[in-house]
Amino acid sequence: MTTPIPASPDGVSRETEDVRAVSRETDDTRAVPRETGGPGAPSVARLWRGRTEDAPWVRPAFLALLAATGLLYLWNLDASGYANSFYSAAVQAGGESWKAFFFGSSDAGNSITVDKPPAALWPMALSVRLFGLGSWQILVPEVLMGVGTVAVVYAAVRRRFTAAAGLLAGAVLALTPVAALMFRFNNPDALLALLMAVAVYFVLRALEDARTRWLLWAGAAIGFAFLTKTLQAFLILPALAAVYAVCAPTGVARRLGQLALAGLAVVVSGGWWVAVVELWPASSRPYIGGSQDNSFLELTFGYNGLGRINGDEVGSVGGGPAGGGGRWGETGIGRMFGDSVGGQISWLLPAALALLVAGLVVTRRAPRTDTARSAFLVWGGSLLMTLAVFSFMAGIFHEYYTVALAPYVAALVGMGATVLWEERGRFTASAALAVTVAGTAVWAYVLLGRTPDYLPWLRWAVLVGGLLAAAGLLPGARLGRGPALGAAALGLVAGLAAPAAYSLSTVATAHTGSIVTAGPSTRGGGPGGFPGGGRPGGDDGRFRAGGMPPGQNGQGGMPPGAGQGGPDGQNGQGGMPGTGPGPNGGATTQNPPGANGDGGGPLGGGTPGGGTGERAPGGGMGGLLGGTTVSAEVEAKLEENADAYTWVAAAIGSQNAASHQLATEKPVMPIGGFNGTDPSPTLAQFQRYVEEGRIHYFIAGGGGMRGGAGEDGGPGGSGGSAISSWVTSTFRQVTVDGVTLYDLTRKAGTA
Repeated sequence: MTTPIPASPDGVSRETEDVRAVSRETDDTRAVPRETGGPGAPSVARLWRGRTEDAPWVRPAFLALLAATGLLYLWNLDASGYANSFYSAAVQAGGESWKAFFFGSSDAGNSITVDKPPAALWPMALSVRLFGLGSWQILVPEVLMGVGTVAVVYAAVRRRFTAAAGLLAGAVLALTPVAALMFRFNNPDALLALLMAVAVYFVLRALEDARTRWLLWAGAAIGFAFLTKTLQAFLILPALAAVYAVCAPTGVARRLGQLALAGLAVVVSGGWWVAVVELWPASSRPYIGGSQDNSFLELTFGYNGLGRINGDEVGSVGGGPAGGGGRWGETGIGRMFGDSVGGQISWLLPAALALLVAGLVVTRRAPRTDTARSAFLVWGGSLLMTLAVFSFMAGIFHEYYTVALAPYVAALVGMGATVLWEERGRFTASAALAVTVAGTAVWAYVLLGRTPDYLPWLRWAVLVGGLLAAAGLLPGARLGRGPALGAAALGLVAGLAAPAAYSLSTVATAHTGSIVTAGPSTRGGGPGGFPGGGRPGGDDGRFRAGGMPPGQNGQGGMPPGAGQGGPDGQNGQGGMPGTGPGPNGGATTQNPPGANGDGGGPLGGGTPGGGTGERAPGGGMGGLLGGTTVSAEVEAKLEENADAYTWVAAAIGSQNAASHQLATEKPVMPIGGFNGTDPSPTLAQFQRYVEEGRIHYFIAGGGGMRGGAGEDGGPGGSGGSAISSWVTSTFRQVTVDGVTLYDLTRKAGTA
């Protein structure tokens, strides 16, 4: 490795200048006359030309990257319908009611919020307000977030390194399978990934010249990320603060003062909404979903906070401590490389870690303020902090969370690979690059082996191509420029081919429900839903209300409650809803045993997926993790005289309620929130709403856990069972297309 040379008077290391000179020679980056792209040129020409010092190909290549990312993520987008109907219903509500928009309510009647702060809902709700309710209106904002994240990562890497480094980083991010999944899906993770990348970009800008404004913008980005997914936004804060405190080009006192101001920016940008919610009278705002005492702070530090770390998540689908994380997969350093997670994010994760080490070695003798080393520390620290938490958290963990790692992995690959390429005259650098390429190919071979029926030839092509590329890169500069470029191109293709194939499989597949995975089905699970990749939908080939794409016989799995109970769905031994084969779907993968219920894990007691596996009487096909289909007959029934009621219906669990709300575009009250365990409403509250004539129907059955509290609800459970018992014994039953409704305006026995 070359020894860094002291910084030049402008604060940029001479080694950096040498590297830039090499990269300019390598990339044929030439200065062009100012008039071809200067201030006087037409705006379109300036957009196309980019920086005057760039080679003519740089800006067109960047725009092509963004266009290709957008086209990839838009492809087959509407196949997922409303995707996660839990959030889509909240988006629909926000498109109808500004109060629901502000609070993130599940329904326009403002009975309860989703179990997250509402920032991720706002762009989608604004789109629905402007263009109406539909799959594209909800999901296109997520696609734009994906394109924006690619642009931010490119810009952050490009500022300090080469255009090639930025393009490589952007391509790696765009082709990461979990990114291709979540930037086409309506969970909060898309906006979170974008804001995290933006925060890193601003910190890197601040490290260039120690301007306070960049740190303030970074703090604002973190604050809005908190309003997207609460405490996950803070995972990278220690790394960002530590690097700035040590490496910023200004005095110690000023550094500490700037960090204090940035912390204040975090509090202000994230805390204003929290303050309004906590100060707003509880009687005139929706219940805070996911909490047990109607407090956003309790939600933040409990179910969505420490509970995710230690597994003690009161009100979750497990209802308590996770026992070492076994319920959500084995914890430990190998978690990101396991069967269920590896194909989502880990294709280039080993390479990113190796290149992080290589980048720090190359810059080991650089001055304290060297921005190249700072970039490796910021991106690398963000990766390691998030990686550690994801690997060891004992609470709820889903594979798609790993999209948060994608920008960090992409940036490190882009920076590290190009730095080693520039240093290839040193044998240690060329050897490190060759080993990284070979290791990436071997790991892709292993990951592809987990889906042996998916493009079986690809694993061998990737392995052979990667090993040949590594052999060509090993001699470094001695090989000659042309052959070295050929080896590098082969290594690039080999490294990206497997994740690109998984990404193409992802965009070609519909994804619905609460838990989704990317790529083809593996031994550990499948795309489109809970393990097994079930696709809710009818077998008649038509798109169902509620956003569920059509299903066909033998493809996918039936929605929760529709299939026959599997071995683990009996006698309280576990089995999430719908495990086992359904009449219109392929056999789904069994889920981990649950501890609650008398007849089928956490949803026992006659709810879908209970001991017999049969559909609960009148319960539709809704469940805890996915929506339901709503027939035209049921939809028409719920819409009768709908404007006379605050809620056209109430249902146990958010997913069941959401599907009916999306079908009718009228408020449907989700009793108990997402898990059915929130104490909202209590039996007394529900009885008061019925007495006041505010709810028309009660939809029998549905998803959600059995309440563990008293008959009026309470911590750890909901009043859902008490409400259901009261309704079924008091009001008139109406059966519509096989679905049982209870007319809350007519007592049982009346005409």
